[in-house]
Amino acid sequence: MDRLFCKGYTWGWCARKGDFQSQEGIYSMERLHSNGLNWICITVNAYQETFASTEIFPLFGVTQTDEDVIFAINKAKSLGMKVCLKPVVNCLDRAWRAKINFPSETNYWEKWFKSYNAFMLYYAEIAEKTNCEMLCTGCEMDGMDTQANYCIDLINNVRKIYSVIVMHNINHGDELKYTWLSEVDLIGVSGYYRVSTPTDHSKEQMMSVWNEKKKVLFRAHKKYGKPIMFAEIGVRNEQGCTEYPWDFHNRPERPIDEDEQARFYDSVMECFWDEPWFSGFFWWDWRAKLPAEDKANQDRDFGIYKKKAEKVLKEWYTK
Repeated sequence: MDRLFCKGYTWGWCARKGDFQSQEGIYSMERLHSNGLNWICITVNAYQETFASTEIFPLFGVTQTDEDVIFAINKAKSLGMKVCLKPVVNCLDRAWRAKINFPSETNYWEKWFKSYNAFMLYYAEIAEKTNCEMLCTGCEMDGMDTQANYCIDLINNVRKIYSVIVMHNINHGDELKYTWLSEVDLIGVSGYYRVSTPTDHSKEQMMSVWNEKKKVLFRAHKKYGKPIMFAEIGVRNEQGCTEYPWDFHNRPERPIDEDEQARFYDSVMECFWDEPWFSGFFWWDWRAKLPAEDKANQDRDFGIYKKKAEKVLKEWYTK
């Protein structure tokens, strides 16, 4: 069997209703594809009230419609890309979804998983009907992922509907934590590892850390018997960003630094590109509505449109 290798990117995170089908959305995906992608990860968002709620639901006017999602999938395929569909739950109280949790002695987990199954199976059906080549069944859901029996049941239910690659996305630091990940086809990791120090943001420093993290990821590959990929990975273009890649908050007192962001991309690619057990990248993230071209390099977000890191990405993806 040929090695699965995703030269990919995550697209459309938290886009609103209609954005995928807009001219801006079409241009955004086409512009992203021009960097040599063979895969794209398309996100769709649902919500629950708080980290302790048990009901998952769409928000009208915010959650992408089925028509939006199907349009984006078909557009990606028309460009020659394979598609990972990634349904993601967010909490309206702004709690990180990893904090969704309940006391084990209650029946709250049963209620929550009933709702989560309905949510995931809804999109599994869309993924199957639109011939998506991959489905992500969870993203950084530590509370959920500790519930092994419920998770195995979820994967079995998904496989009754969806027939291709089932990927599950865990967080960095949790690579060896869960007992049930051998049930999926591909293990995705959110690779927001700290790879520099306050005094050393060099590529050599980053490579030294990546080589250690690679050992941990290889252990996970051996433990579960599955290939590993970075289902999310990236940094913002800000000085010191590689000290806290997971941090979404801007630090205006720190200068913009495209070079550090570009070195991060280059170091990751160089370290993992040729590992036979490693299956590629869905970098974080490329918006459905891009910033204005003349202001793109002033945008401090994770996106790399018109930044030096985009050139690095294209060099690796097209070589």
